[in-house]
Amino acid sequence: MSLSTCGSKTNQQGRELIKHGSALFPMACYDDDLSLEVVPWHWHDELEAVVVTEGSAILSVAAEKFIIRQGEGFFINAGVLHAAQDFGDSKCHLHSLVFHPRLVGGSLDSIFWQNYIQPLLQDPLLKCVCLDGSVSWHQEIIKSIESTWQSAVSGNAGYEFQVRHSLSQVIFHLNNNHSVIRSHPSAKELRDAERIKIMLQYIQDHHMEDLNTSKIAESSMVSESECLRCFHNTIGTPPIQYLKQFRIQKAAILLLTTVKKIGDIGAECGFQDISYFIKSFRQMKGCSPNQYRQQNNQ
Repeated sequence: MSLSTCGSKTNQQGRELIKHGSALFPMACYDDDLSLEVVPWHWHDELEAVVVTEGSAILSVAAEKFIIRQGEGFFINAGVLHAAQDFGDSKCHLHSLVFHPRLVGGSLDSIFWQNYIQPLLQDPLLKCVCLDGSVSWHQEIIKSIESTWQSAVSGNAGYEFQVRHSLSQVIFHLNNNHSVIRSHPSAKELRDAERIKIMLQYIQDHHMEDLNTSKIAESSMVSESECLRCFHNTIGTPPIQYLKQFRIQKAAILLLTTVKKIGDIGAECGFQDISYFIKSFRQMKGCSPNQYRQQNNQ
């Protein structure tokens, strides 16, 4: 199977709408370069397993942040709000697998689903697992993730069997060590995470419009002060700053995937003043939109 192109698009609840794989084989492989494009805040019904192949990444999961270094990895459970970006000046690459649980678990009445998939999906305390290789089962999962990725990308005859076998090893080790990897978020953290999902989706749906903190707060039926608190505690940035970052990231994607004019891209992403767009883009990306397009389309 070929590598997939990643990009985050979500529905009104913040659920990602990107189709990972197909109905026949619900998994996609991504080779993400975080120095070119961060992974924005999002969530999806699929499970995700990742190995850092170069550099270091900052993984954000709800209100927590982790540094994942080369050779390490992480697992994200279904429905968990998360984001990733490169750490420091490192050029960070990720081998990422996003797969529907049924690829391993089969039907809902199968023993694989009931004994191995369901306990993971139904545990609200199991958000993510950082795999630093410090224990043997971490190492086994990392090897299985990379083996899955390589088998899928090769597309050799029978790769589907190899992929399912390797992913089954990932699920087995997670279940076998279930009791030691559970986190314990408070009721407030869980509530904040749900509110943030709604407000992030509102920003993504309306980023072309003239937004302010009041409108963003209203989308989740909270006060402005509560909105600011949720953003500060969960993703560490004010809502208007997140809006600006989201607009710039959308613009960066359009610069590399279309031949639209710079001013048109700025307007499409919510910047009515082209000078402010160029200034904001330079502040975030370290170069002008035109330079970014030239440097990354070579």
